[in-house]
Amino acid sequence: MEKRSLSGKALGVIIFLIVVLVGSIATVIYIFDSNNQKLKTEQVGQIAADEVDPAVWGQYYPVHYQTYLQNGENTDMPSHFETKPYMKLLYAGLGYSNEFNEPRGHVYTLEDIRAVDSSRYKVGASCNTCKSTQIPGLIEKYGADYYTSSFEEINSQLEYPIGCLDCHNPETMELRISRPALIEAFERQGKDITQATRQEMRSLVCAQCHVTYYFEPDTKKVMFPWDKGVKADQILDYYDEKKFSEWKHPDADTGLVKARHAEYEVFQGSTHESAGLACADCHMPYMKMGNTKVSSHYWTSPLKNIEESCGVCHREGAEWLESRVDDIQAKTKEIQDIAGETMVQAVEEIALARQTPGVNADLLAQAQQMHRDGQWYLDYVMVTNGYGFHNPMESMNNLGKAIDFAHQAIQLAKDAAIKSQ
Repeated sequence: MEKRSLSGKALGVIIFLIVVLVGSIATVIYIFDSNNQKLKTEQVGQIAADEVDPAVWGQYYPVHYQTYLQNGENTDMPSHFETKPYMKLLYAGLGYSNEFNEPRGHVYTLEDIRAVDSSRYKVGASCNTCKSTQIPGLIEKYGADYYTSSFEEINSQLEYPIGCLDCHNPETMELRISRPALIEAFERQGKDITQATRQEMRSLVCAQCHVTYYFEPDTKKVMFPWDKGVKADQILDYYDEKKFSEWKHPDADTGLVKARHAEYEVFQGSTHESAGLACADCHMPYMKMGNTKVSSHYWTSPLKNIEESCGVCHREGAEWLESRVDDIQAKTKEIQDIAGETMVQAVEEIALARQTPGVNADLLAQAQQMHRDGQWYLDYVMVTNGYGFHNPMESMNNLGKAIDFAHQAIQLAKDAAIKSQ
């Protein structure tokens, strides 16, 4: 068969089209690469190492910043006493008994700490430690004197609330730990926090503040009582070994320890944590924002973004998921109320026994020990966000201990009065 050859004209047209096509592709690649390089330059390495203003970060990460500003939507501040009236008597002798409200969103940290009952300021500057992006810089500036300063001395220097610098390295955007207490707690356990994986860091940045803590009596430093472990019984053992009490209850004369929001500790060993999840998986889910997918910086209940948080793993649907959460929280609250009311009875019975002439001192001391232990386990659940959901089994176990210790305290106090010497 005779082969057909292209005419010179046809060959010229083909060559021309190839040149145009290659040129077009090269132009597109060049433009895309230029834009991409510009984007990288704008977003990485331009933020100052000590930039404390979240709005400046927002100039480089506007979508993330938009979600951060949503924290301003959390404006309700109901009193804990409305749903947990037993708190008031149990906290007698502490500033918390005068006022204890639900916190607003993270953008209100400074406003809210300045609005609390001033009796809570007596603990000093350490109360500011989780309220502002400026704190790490002030700790570096003042050293140990930061902790021994008055509340007002440090608070008067603060302008910005919790923000980007608390959790991110401004040069690389990698997660970082900015609060010394967490680093030091790991060191005392023989752990190197710098070896944490990225997934672990997605919980550890939260653990800088969402933990229980106390102020070291001599130095006023913020301390995480984790030397023996992070569970309620291990922390109580730590306090008992140190013979540490934060205050004495004015009615029962019991030396007590105040638990704080122990979300990180309670989450450890839970079903979700054991499955490899981090705090950010549920509280900072990936969201579709226009044509961009970002990790939400609106720190709120996962139920507000249930499809993006819970729905990623659980396919039963939003209605089933909400019902499941409601059931766990309602049951936890029911048992918590029983524990709280029983603990009030324990305090009242101990107070009554103390007024008995010749009360049996040994039995009274045992009753006070049961009160101390029981109130710790109750408080550990009561002030931890989520009404038990972070670890339902552990929360119920701690409430069970609280009820048991409260009943023992009641009986011992009665016996102390009956067997008065």
